[in-house]
Amino acid sequence: MADRDDTGAPVPVPERVRRVVSIVPSLTETVAVTAPGLLAGATDWCTHPEGLDVPRVRGTKNPDLERIRELRPDVVLGNTEENRPADVEALRAAGVAVWMTEIRTVDEALASLRRMLTTACRVPVPGWLDEAARVWAAVTPGEPRAAVVPVWRRPWMVVGRDTFTGDVLSRLGVANVYAGHPERYPKIPLDELNASGADLVVLPDEPYHFTEDDGPESFPGIDVALVGGRHLTWYGPSLVRAHAELRERLAAARTY
Repeated sequence: MADRDDTGAPVPVPERVRRVVSIVPSLTETVAVTAPGLLAGATDWCTHPEGLDVPRVRGTKNPDLERIRELRPDVVLGNTEENRPADVEALRAAGVAVWMTEIRTVDEALASLRRMLTTACRVPVPGWLDEAARVWAAVTPGEPRAAVVPVWRRPWMVVGRDTFTGDVLSRLGVANVYAGHPERYPKIPLDELNASGADLVVLPDEPYHFTEDDGPESFPGIDVALVGGRHLTWYGPSLVRAHAELRERLAAARTY
């Protein structure tokens, strides 16, 4: 009987997994840190761990499906937000086992990664994952803030409802102004962002690379926190340090 991934889809994972291709940066880092010998391929955007030397299969939204098949993976790891259903279906139609994760909260991340590693990769639960669970169980909210969280400009796009990013921030005391928006990543005009009532703007360095010279000037009179996108949006080994790194960056928020 096939195991089922986060979406409930049956995935024919072999008894022993020797080759894994990941098409999500967070999942790539998860496997590379936990069982580096398993990783047989990753996307061009998979930047961690630093110095990762594996075959590349283009991006999360345009993976090279033929190259993935050539790598003969026992299982491909994907995510419902990062990867397109058409690509997943094409791989499965070609006989490739694809394990999909679905992660919108810290708790879901911890549970999903545990299942992915033990069931889809056939490896024991790593110590860093247990440590991440302990860390986040003990996190207490900081000073209450109301924030907008842009992830792109030209046009401006922000974090909306039901996102991992929003849950991470809420645990630190930061309420996302657009958490009730019907879209998960709505396009909002800049004047509306500035009039939203937010007292904080959180600018990550990915997917758009916001910097001190690119982004803060758009929000005069509002505190801006520049944060690492990996700590804000990635689920994996970065979870161990994410809360501390984000808390430090949020405390350093200032007007520009």
